[in-house]
Amino acid sequence: MTIMKKQQHRLSRKIPWFELTFTALGSCVIIFVIAPLINLAIATSFGDLAEAAADQKVIESIKLTLTAALFATLISVFAGIPLAYMLARKKFFAKSILLAVIYLPIIIPHSAAGIALLTVIGRQSFLGRILGSGLTGTAAGISIAMAFVSIPFLINAAYQAFLAVPVRLENIARTLGASPSHTFFTIALPLSKRGIISGMILMWARGISEFGAVIIVAYHPMTTPVMVFQRLNDYGLVYARSVTVLLIAICVGLFVILRLISNLKKRETE
Repeated sequence: MTIMKKQQHRLSRKIPWFELTFTALGSCVIIFVIAPLINLAIATSFGDLAEAAADQKVIESIKLTLTAALFATLISVFAGIPLAYMLARKKFFAKSILLAVIYLPIIIPHSAAGIALLTVIGRQSFLGRILGSGLTGTAAGISIAMAFVSIPFLINAAYQAFLAVPVRLENIARTLGASPSHTFFTIALPLSKRGIISGMILMWARGISEFGAVIIVAYHPMTTPVMVFQRLNDYGLVYARSVTVLLIAICVGLFVILRLISNLKKRETE
């Protein structure tokens, strides 16, 4: 017994190199993400931040950015969620190709995405000729550009959420006489809502941060990422920095609030 206790004591005294190595590597990632943001906040004075917050053009650009991204997300839900459900439940030819097509906006350069969108919503496009003018330089065009580059996040999250729902639950409901739509709205959708909401938040956040496609589709009216770029070019880092910090602070605040609401709903259902 004493020998076994000594061996256990020696094992307990061994340095956990595996955990320490992974912790160190993980810490490097956290520092890599946080360090630039902390330095940015420290380098921005409260006076510069207050001046940016009082600038009507900055406030209008932030409102436009948030609302355009939100509108893009809400509109995409109506088509994106049904598509994700069909991909999760149906087996058909070229399904893998279709999944790859959905992820294309993430892969291609976003400046190229903006140019591609011009062929659809630009003044010389078929839609532009019907309307008499394209959607370039409009809030609708901005929302379309945001939706194009960010909808894969929504579809992927909803797709994974639907895959996690046991198909047998839906089959049982169908055998009891429930219609496909009733089964979807009472079983599949409620059980997948947390994943779908997470996908919506990701899509909304990605839309807010979009620059490449938006600046090609609509330089004016200016979203905040475009304004940051414009002020950096015209006035230098100091003027761009305060607008950047203000946008980051608002986005982080909204993100925290949404996460808290999501966690509260989770606790209520448990």
